[in-house]
Amino acid sequence: MLRTKFKNELLEAMKVKDSLKVSTLRLILAAVKDRDLEARRKGNGDQISDSNILVILAKMIKQRNEAAELYTNAGRNELAETESKEIEIINTFMPKMLTKIELDKVIDESISFVEAKSLRDLGKVISKIKEDYTGRCDFSDVTQMIRKRLER
Repeated sequence: MLRTKFKNELLEAMKVKDSLKVSTLRLILAAVKDRDLEARRKGNGDQISDSNILVILAKMIKQRNEAAELYTNAGRNELAETESKEIEIINTFMPKMLTKIELDKVIDESISFVEAKSLRDLGKVISKIKEDYTGRCDFSDVTQMIRKRLER
């Protein structure tokens, strides 16, 4: 589904001559294709799932945020602005992020579902959340929140 959306958006961006969107979508498609080839080499099917694509997009956003910060610190505001625009484009393909309240509820439900009792169960809880909510939350924050709950 996401692949089709990327390709349709790319065609539309080419028609209206939006060069930044075209280049960003081409980068996304290249990253997805690269991951497809890697999966094929490992014998995991021909194409990666949409949830894996969301992981790629989240990584791309993180990279661009870091680059924008570096450019801003170096006084290269035009490059930082370009990175920010690319983030906006990538974000259009990401699902809506969970609110703090929703995230708390998801964590509680996942802890109950996997019957987590201690920090040893941290991986199980994170796996459950990743399975259902990839791309909808920052997993470094989620890990810390789960850790605090399981330390009680």
